[in-house]
Amino acid sequence: MLAKLTISNYALIQQLSVEFSSGLNTVTGETGAGKSIILGALGLILGNRADLSVLKNKDEKCIVEGLFEIENYRLKQFFEKNDLDYDKRTILRREIAPGGKSRAFINDTPVNLKTIGKLGLKLIDIHSQHKTLDLGTQRFQLNLIDEVSVPDKTLNEYKTVYKRYNQLSQELKELKDKSEKVNSDLDYYQFQFAQLEEAKLNRVGEQEELEAELEKLTHAEEIKSSFAEVLYLLDDEQFSAVRNIKESSKILARVQDYVHEAPGLQKRLESAFFELKDIWEEIGSLTEKIEHKPARIEEVNDRLNLIYSLQQKHNAASISELIELKNNIEGKIAQAVGFEEEIGDLENQLEYVLENMEKLAANLSLARKKSIPDIEKAVVEDLKQLGMAKARLRVVHQELPGFTLSGKDSISFLFSANPDSEPAEISKIASGGEMSRLMLAIKNLLRKSKKLPTIVFDEIDSGISGEVAIKMGNILKEFASSTQIINITHLPQVAAKGDSHFVVFKLEKDGKTHTSIKKLDTENERVEELAKMVSGEGVTDNTLEMVRELMKK
Repeated sequence: MLAKLTISNYALIQQLSVEFSSGLNTVTGETGAGKSIILGALGLILGNRADLSVLKNKDEKCIVEGLFEIENYRLKQFFEKNDLDYDKRTILRREIAPGGKSRAFINDTPVNLKTIGKLGLKLIDIHSQHKTLDLGTQRFQLNLIDEVSVPDKTLNEYKTVYKRYNQLSQELKELKDKSEKVNSDLDYYQFQFAQLEEAKLNRVGEQEELEAELEKLTHAEEIKSSFAEVLYLLDDEQFSAVRNIKESSKILARVQDYVHEAPGLQKRLESAFFELKDIWEEIGSLTEKIEHKPARIEEVNDRLNLIYSLQQKHNAASISELIELKNNIEGKIAQAVGFEEEIGDLENQLEYVLENMEKLAANLSLARKKSIPDIEKAVVEDLKQLGMAKARLRVVHQELPGFTLSGKDSISFLFSANPDSEPAEISKIASGGEMSRLMLAIKNLLRKSKKLPTIVFDEIDSGISGEVAIKMGNILKEFASSTQIINITHLPQVAAKGDSHFVVFKLEKDGKTHTSIKKLDTENERVEELAKMVSGEGVTDNTLEMVRELMKK
């Protein structure tokens, strides 16, 4: 329950602190006094966004702090999951700095807006007039059925399987699209692969070797002629460079005893002789190997032309790129075969998940349909107490053709307040007062089925008066026996039922308007406030007596 709410520097509120009690807390005040401002501030610790416009004093930060008693809410797991210190008296705080920066805290530990919002929604349910409009939506109606009839674990299990089914379906679609694309190109890939495979491109340096060989073959006569000329110059019968160098070496040997440089020169001539002789022999050997081979030229040309054409076709600069391309194409061909296995595996998984989802959806449908008669009966009984003796509520269940995140069920609430009109969609037939009473009956139903957090009703009694208002007050009183209620009301019949009564008011201070709240601690204070609600400022003894009787009831 919300034990204490402290607000500073928010809208018209300079400083405000209020302690709520368990049971029914009624909040009254003149129109425009600032009741909605307090709700807006409370919304900050529920994760609502805010901007600088909320700052009363633009130079100071705004702080909203709520102290909650949470011992009975089974929230330890939430605190552990979010790495927060658990305390049965927990504080939620929001701060809005003058620069616009917003900070959130749970028990003085900084948290993000999403985390404080999640915890806040587990602690407080603010029911505004806007939320009454939600009553006419099928989503709200289905959620109501689930709140009463379906354990959270069961619904979460279905949702997990449903999300898994959608994930697998998407994966299967993407895989089939890829497979279809690959298979559409498979013939082309196989043709390309066969062409590259037939070319037998196995050696990276083959192209360079063939190009060098072709150069040698096409210039064979020129090479052979050049070699012959060199051989002639080195060892001609009339003039032989080899023999002349050898003879020169011998001549220097004759004077080596007289010239100390002669031995060195003689040795150099010997080296030159052996080097030239080696060159002469090697050129001779090469000359014998050089042949004009037209058939080999044609063979090398054909091979190179094949390589060049493949390079041009595939925009490749080398044999290594062609080999890499061939390997890639081979991988795509293998992938096309692999897709079939993956698709088969995914289809088996999808079939298993679908069977599981169908079972879980059937269980959801069964639980929902089973609860409908009790829901109709409970709501109608409360509506009778609220002065709608002839009201009827029919909950229509239909099975959807496909699965949704909530199962295969469609729920529609059909309502009629009068015996002479057939039940129809709530949004089309119910008045504002009827919607308020219907919502209260539904909230009361939820209270009986599960532990609810603190509920804030913002003028749920809108559109009603008189004896019906007294009956609504009685239901709120009963409601508050198990759930803390903070009820903002403009009806004295409802306000009189409160275990605690608070008044929101405006005051002038230093030429500025402020909103504040006061708890009425004595019976006389409450009587006077309720009397003002009945007759305005012209309170009479008769009015006071009537209010006292109202409080006794």
